[in-house]
Amino acid sequence: MATLPNPLPSLATSGLHLPPGSLVDATTDGPWHEPLLWYADGPAAAGSWAALRDAGRSLGLLPVLIDGGSRDRWPGAWDLDPAGTSYPGDHDAEDVLSEVWDAYAEGELDTENAWPGLAPSPAKDGPDSPEELAAEMADMLTDDGMALQDARLALVPARRSADIPAAIGWSGPLNHENDVARLCAVLRSWEDRFGIRVVALGFDTLTVSVARPPTTEAEARALAAEHFAFCPDDIQQSTPDSLEKYASDALLGRESWSFWWD
Repeated sequence: MATLPNPLPSLATSGLHLPPGSLVDATTDGPWHEPLLWYADGPAAAGSWAALRDAGRSLGLLPVLIDGGSRDRWPGAWDLDPAGTSYPGDHDAEDVLSEVWDAYAEGELDTENAWPGLAPSPAKDGPDSPEELAAEMADMLTDDGMALQDARLALVPARRSADIPAAIGWSGPLNHENDVARLCAVLRSWEDRFGIRVVALGFDTLTVSVARPPTTEAEARALAAEHFAFCPDDIQQSTPDSLEKYASDALLGRESWSFWWD
């Protein structure tokens, strides 16, 4: 479900200076009618995120790191499902989160059962712009010895960073949510309130940079409820599995958030 006229088929004649790479059109239903993304054949290098972001901007292409993970699975084997993906703008972030909260929170957390509502935007801005921080985060994640040192850079036709998972029909949260566009509606809301950018996608993992992270315990605790509804596995499979602990350890002042769906 690319949300722009797709420039990927004409990359070869676009004038962009790209490293050797591959176009992906493989989906759960066979080849898609147009490429879903382009990705480089070799690991990302320092500075390449910013260069690719600037090069692709005029064509409506956005960068994202893709990670094969321990099983060496790259996008062609990701069970992409663009035909089963709706449009993020058709969903309301609070509706999505409150529905999941009502279904999951009762009896699972040491907290009030009632949905607490969306967290407010942090009172303070971070020192970097969202785009600058995303580029810095991409370089850090792909540095030698880091978790994503073998990740590849990709270009995706999408209107905004939050839409990248929906634009390719990513099925990473399949055990939690069948239509990733609903989660992208939440990512859009986090873009607006916290300055997030989608930096990396794996087979079932997502990493975002956060230009305006919570700076107080109250802000972090309010946001923790949203993270639980977005990805219950992150909290239910941690020790201790409490929102307060998660807020202090994973959210307060943190410039990146990572999610994994079992």
